[in-house]
Amino acid sequence: MARKKHSSMDEEAQIDMTPMLDIVFIMLIFFIVTTSFVKPSGLDYNKPEANSATKQKSANIFIGISKTGLILMENRQVDVERVTANVERMLAESPEAAVLIEADKDTQHGLVIKVMDQVKAAGVNKISVSAGKD
Repeated sequence: MARKKHSSMDEEAQIDMTPMLDIVFIMLIFFIVTTSFVKPSGLDYNKPEANSATKQKSANIFIGISKTGLILMENRQVDVERVTANVERMLAESPEAAVLIEADKDTQHGLVIKVMDQVKAAGVNKISVSAGKD
Protein backbone atom coordinates (compact mmCIF):
# COMPACT_ATOMS: atom_id res chain seq x y z
CA MET A 1 0.00 0.00 0.00
CA ALA A 2 1.36 3.32 -0.92
CA ARG A 3 1.56 5.96 1.70
CA LYS A 4 0.56 9.37 0.67
CA LYS A 5 3.17 11.84 1.67
CA HIS A 6 2.01 15.15 3.05
CA SER A 7 3.86 17.87 1.36
CA SER A 8 4.18 21.35 2.76
CA MET A 9 2.66 22.66 -0.45
CA ASP A 10 -0.70 21.06 0.29
CA GLU A 11 -1.23 22.88 3.56
CA GLU A 12 -0.92 26.62 3.81
CA ALA A 13 0.39 28.17 6.99
CA GLN A 14 -2.21 30.23 8.82
CA ILE A 15 -1.70 32.83 11.47
CA ASP A 16 -3.93 32.61 14.52
CA MET A 17 -5.26 36.14 15.23
CA THR A 18 -6.96 35.29 18.53
CA PRO A 19 -4.05 36.20 20.87
CA MET A 20 -3.56 39.55 19.15
CA LEU A 21 -7.26 40.38 19.40
CA ASP A 22 -7.21 39.45 23.09
CA ILE A 23 -4.33 41.84 23.73
CA VAL A 24 -6.01 44.67 21.80
CA PHE A 25 -9.25 44.13 23.74
CA ILE A 26 -7.41 44.16 27.09
CA MET A 27 -5.58 47.36 26.13
CA LEU A 28 -8.88 48.97 25.15
CA ILE A 29 -10.38 48.10 28.53
CA PHE A 30 -7.26 49.41 30.30
CA PHE A 31 -7.42 52.78 28.52
CA ILE A 32 -11.15 53.15 29.17
CA VAL A 33 -10.75 52.40 32.88
CA THR A 34 -7.73 54.68 33.40
CA THR A 35 -9.20 57.67 31.56
CA SER A 36 -10.13 60.45 33.93
CA PHE A 37 -13.50 61.95 33.25
CA VAL A 38 -14.27 65.62 33.86
CA LYS A 39 -17.44 66.36 35.78
CA PRO A 40 -19.43 69.17 34.20
CA SER A 41 -20.35 71.86 36.67
CA GLY A 42 -23.96 72.19 35.53
CA LEU A 43 -23.79 75.98 35.29
CA ASP A 44 -22.72 78.22 32.44
CA TYR A 45 -20.13 80.71 33.64
CA ASN A 46 -18.98 83.97 32.21
CA LYS A 47 -15.63 84.10 34.04
CA PRO A 48 -13.90 87.38 34.70
CA GLU A 49 -10.61 87.86 32.90
CA ALA A 50 -7.36 88.02 34.85
CA ASN A 51 -3.88 88.87 33.64
CA SER A 52 -2.18 87.01 36.48
CA ALA A 53 -4.23 83.80 36.30
CA THR A 54 -2.21 80.59 36.53
CA LYS A 55 -3.13 77.01 35.78
CA GLN A 56 -3.77 74.90 38.87
CA LYS A 57 -3.93 71.15 39.21
CA SER A 58 -7.49 69.89 39.33
CA ALA A 59 -9.10 70.69 42.66
CA ASN A 60 -10.77 68.00 44.69
CA ILE A 61 -13.73 70.05 45.92
CA PHE A 62 -15.64 72.19 43.43
CA ILE A 63 -18.02 75.00 44.41
CA GLY A 64 -19.91 76.83 41.67
CA ILE A 65 -21.67 80.16 42.14
CA SER A 66 -24.00 81.49 39.44
CA LYS A 67 -24.74 85.15 38.81
CA THR A 68 -28.16 84.68 40.45
CA GLY A 69 -26.53 83.50 43.69
CA LEU A 70 -27.13 79.77 43.23
CA ILE A 71 -24.39 77.72 44.97
CA LEU A 72 -23.69 74.21 43.62
CA MET A 73 -21.63 71.47 45.25
CA GLU A 74 -21.55 67.98 43.71
CA ASN A 75 -24.21 69.11 41.20
CA ARG A 76 -26.75 69.94 43.91
CA GLN A 77 -27.91 73.26 45.29
CA VAL A 78 -26.52 74.27 48.69
CA ASP A 79 -27.30 77.19 51.02
CA VAL A 80 -24.40 79.41 52.11
CA GLU A 81 -24.82 78.21 55.70
CA ARG A 82 -24.45 74.55 54.63
CA VAL A 83 -21.17 75.02 52.73
CA THR A 84 -19.07 74.37 55.86
CA ALA A 85 -20.83 71.09 56.65
CA ASN A 86 -20.53 69.86 53.05
CA VAL A 87 -16.84 70.76 52.85
CA GLU A 88 -16.15 69.03 56.18
CA ARG A 89 -17.89 65.90 54.89
CA MET A 90 -15.81 65.95 51.71
CA LEU A 91 -12.62 66.55 53.72
CA ALA A 92 -13.37 63.43 55.75
CA GLU A 93 -13.16 61.45 52.51
CA SER A 94 -9.97 63.13 51.27
CA PRO A 95 -8.11 65.19 53.90
CA GLU A 96 -5.61 66.74 51.44
CA ALA A 97 -8.35 68.20 49.25
CA ALA A 98 -8.16 71.71 47.85
CA VAL A 99 -11.19 73.85 47.03
CA LEU A 100 -11.92 75.51 43.68
CA ILE A 101 -14.54 78.26 43.67
CA GLU A 102 -15.84 79.11 40.21
CA ALA A 103 -18.11 82.16 40.14
CA ASP A 104 -19.70 84.13 37.35
CA LYS A 105 -18.21 87.58 36.87
CA ASP A 106 -21.62 89.13 37.62
CA THR A 107 -21.92 87.34 40.98
CA GLN A 108 -22.09 89.61 44.00
CA HIS A 109 -18.65 89.91 45.55
CA GLY A 110 -20.08 89.53 49.07
CA LEU A 111 -21.50 86.09 48.28
CA VAL A 112 -18.12 84.82 47.06
CA ILE A 113 -16.51 86.12 50.27
CA LYS A 114 -19.19 84.41 52.40
CA VAL A 115 -18.51 81.10 50.60
CA MET A 116 -14.75 81.54 51.12
CA ASP A 117 -15.35 82.22 54.84
CA GLN A 118 -17.46 79.06 55.10
CA VAL A 119 -14.71 77.03 53.41
CA LYS A 120 -12.07 78.45 55.78
CA ALA A 121 -14.33 77.65 58.75
CA ALA A 122 -14.27 74.02 57.57
CA GLY A 123 -10.48 74.04 57.94
CA VAL A 124 -9.38 74.36 54.32
CA ASN A 125 -6.44 76.67 53.62
CA LYS A 126 -6.00 75.81 49.94
CA ILE A 127 -8.69 77.85 48.18
CA SER A 128 -8.52 78.75 44.50
CA VAL A 129 -10.84 81.10 42.66
CA SER A 130 -11.26 80.31 38.99
CA ALA A 131 -10.54 83.13 36.54
CA GLY A 132 -10.55 83.17 32.76
CA LYS A 133 -7.43 84.16 30.83
CA ASP A 134 -7.39 84.76 27.09
